[in-house]
Amino acid sequence: MPTAFVLVNTEIGCEEEILEELKKIPNVKEAYAVYGVYDIIAKVEANTMDELKEVISWRIALRA
Repeated sequence: MPTAFVLVNTEIGCEEEILEELKKIPNVKEAYAVYGVYDIIAKVEANTMDELKEVISWRIALRA
């Protein structure tokens, strides 16, 4: 099963809102707020690489 760890930058003050939205996406298996260069790390799984790319491009990138 294709898996990706996605590092997300958000607008200042939007971290918790984005984190909660990411957790609602079925393909997002885990998501955590982190400190440092990135604000959130999310573990994403899909059945195919194409599906994984679609989830990251259209469901995650548009929220962050």
